[in-house]
Amino acid sequence: MLTFFNAFKRVLVGRPFRNDSLAHTLLPKRIALPVFASDALSSVAYAPDEILLTLALAGAAAVTMAPWVGIAVMVVLLTVVASYRQNVHAYPSGGGDYEIANVNLGKTAGLTVASALLVDYVLTVAVSMSSAANYLATAVPGMHGTQALVATIGVVLLALVNLRGIKEAGSVFAVPTYIFIFCIFAMTVTGLIEAVSGNLARAPSAAFEILPEAGFENGLVGLAGGFLLLRAFSSGAAALTGVEAISNGVPNFQKPKSKNAATTLLLLGAIAAAMIAGILYLARATGVQMAQDPASEFLLNGQPLPDGYVQNPTISQIAGTVFGTGSIPFFIVVAATGVILVFASNTAFNGFPVLASILAQDGYLPRQLRTRGDRLAFSNGVIALAAGALVLIIAFDADVTKLIQLYIVGVFISFTASQLGMVRHWTRLLRMVKDKASRARMVKSRVINGVGFLMTLTVLIIVLITKFEQGAWIALLAMLFLFMMMLSIRMHYDRVAKELAVDEDSSPRALPSRVHAVLLVSHVRKPVLRALAYARASRPSRLDAITVDLDPMETEQTVQDWEKLAIPVPLTVLASPYRETITPIMDYITTMRRDSPRDLIVVYIPEYVVGKWWEQLVHNQTALRIKTRLHFESGVMVASVPWQLKSSEDAQKFQDLP
Repeated sequence: MLTFFNAFKRVLVGRPFRNDSLAHTLLPKRIALPVFASDALSSVAYAPDEILLTLALAGAAAVTMAPWVGIAVMVVLLTVVASYRQNVHAYPSGGGDYEIANVNLGKTAGLTVASALLVDYVLTVAVSMSSAANYLATAVPGMHGTQALVATIGVVLLALVNLRGIKEAGSVFAVPTYIFIFCIFAMTVTGLIEAVSGNLARAPSAAFEILPEAGFENGLVGLAGGFLLLRAFSSGAAALTGVEAISNGVPNFQKPKSKNAATTLLLLGAIAAAMIAGILYLARATGVQMAQDPASEFLLNGQPLPDGYVQNPTISQIAGTVFGTGSIPFFIVVAATGVILVFASNTAFNGFPVLASILAQDGYLPRQLRTRGDRLAFSNGVIALAAGALVLIIAFDADVTKLIQLYIVGVFISFTASQLGMVRHWTRLLRMVKDKASRARMVKSRVINGVGFLMTLTVLIIVLITKFEQGAWIALLAMLFLFMMMLSIRMHYDRVAKELAVDEDSSPRALPSRVHAVLLVSHVRKPVLRALAYARASRPSRLDAITVDLDPMETEQTVQDWEKLAIPVPLTVLASPYRETITPIMDYITTMRRDSPRDLIVVYIPEYVVGKWWEQLVHNQTALRIKTRLHFESGVMVASVPWQLKSSEDAQKFQDLP
């Protein structure tokens, strides 16, 4: 079994790396940009859509506000990027927002940020992969309705790539990311040239009439209109997700780590802002329109749209207008966008495992998450993230509009807490530093983080108000669950550590009065005789053999075989009127413990070592159940005595082959 699965694992993830190979997995800036920034860069594929979809609820006139909403989003994006450049210099260890909040605001704040980030990483994968599936359906109309299946397959494949190691994943993702950036800029420049020359065509959806939703007949006028405008802004703020991943991934950069991370952040901010601006400008210039329910919200020449109308994403509509639907550039843009959305999930696959490892080191998550796997990636974290994303994709049927409502809340909680933590960090250092030049730099950093705090707090309030009923409450509930779970894990580890701490009563000089060995016998065969030999070699104070009477004929044969070999150990037959194996054994052990509470009882269990996975299903099941029960008994030890069957020897020979 082990040989088969090990071979299968090698095929999937490759050969293992030595610990001293870790330095070779560090990333230069040209690879770090696509690895850590692909999420924020790819947000131009769905953030403009969400702005247009939200504004369309108030009619066509409201959609004209989309560029202004986009400008507000870009201002927040650049401010957050500037703030996080201070973060990576101050805290280069990779703890990111969690470490900053934990150190400067306390453990409760740190755990709140951690739970928010973990939830948001899972949502990043679900949203990006679902959006990618929608773009694939744009290029291949026959795949409409299979988005959830496509997204599920994408998550599994992406997890496998990340299990092969971060540098290998980065090399895979670099080229498509740069192709996507080139495609968006090429489309923007081409569209600008056509607009200036007067040759820019109108998108097919520009001819549609939008029917405002009830309550928005007057557009964005009044309290309801203002609320809708804020809701559109909060949806567009999805463009900021992924910025924090760089601060969590600083340890993966080549030296100088902080400087390279800060430079990557600057590139991310500039490129993402430029692409959002270009998309929203072309959407306005070509008259692209989106609706949450095209069949009921759109009219064409006063009539509902024909059956079978499929609403394509904004970039697809712009590319079709600029280059011509069905042209080679159109398919290149759509394909590049779909691929980058798949790879955008890689930002979370790098951020989530690192953060989970740090939390595991602090005792808030299971310790299995703290160690690296064969390929020096945090394999258990990768698997946990993929599992969470798959649950969301299946639960929401890969519907981006539904998933986006859960999005952003977590990341803006972490943004706000980390910026407040940085303000306190600089304030504390200013009390200790006397050098004027250093103080000037710190004051400048504190101002930047202070502005970032006020801006992200404002956005967080807007997001909570506008998205709570749309689904943000689900994300908040998930964060609360994670918060309580991590607290309970830490309490468990603390309780276990206290219980296992060495004191005077646990001195190694405190030995048991006697050792009482018990051999479990089912049939008198070679494995039992080997276990008997091992038990006698340990020279216990007393050695007994027991067998359970499940079948009178078999029990009689076992007793006869035992006596025939003249074994100098008494064999006790335990009655079992209800044909149970475990209960008579446990009753026997319990009686021994009651009669001699200071004795150490060692139970010897013969076990088969098999070579094929299916053989494990037909052997050792009773032994496994007995061991499980005995492990809960105080003063009882279990000694498994292996007997290697021929199939295990054959498997070992196969494993030893070069």
